[in-house]
Amino acid sequence: MLYAFISTDKENSLDKRMASRPAHVERLLALKEQGRLIIAGPHPAIDNSEPGPAGFTGSLVVAEFDNLQSAEEWARNDPYMLGGVYDSIIVKPYNKVLP
Repeated sequence: MLYAFISTDKENSLDKRMASRPAHVERLLALKEQGRLIIAGPHPAIDNSEPGPAGFTGSLVVAEFDNLQSAEEWARNDPYMLGGVYDSIIVKPYNKVLP
């Protein structure tokens, strides 16, 4: 089943985000290599794909997991969560309709 991971960053966490980014991306690439990653990326804090010091307000990931429990466990162990970047992550079942 697919799950959406909707995260919210803590305020002023850009430095922590950048420090944790390599480990965060490594986990996403592992999902991609397994054919389980649908989409992943951050939400810029301003209307610009390169927000610079304005940073980000959170992230969205859609990926396949066996069940909600395993998806929630994966979210709890995200380097951004462990590194103090994320304030919260909501994990919801997701049905892809289009495209």
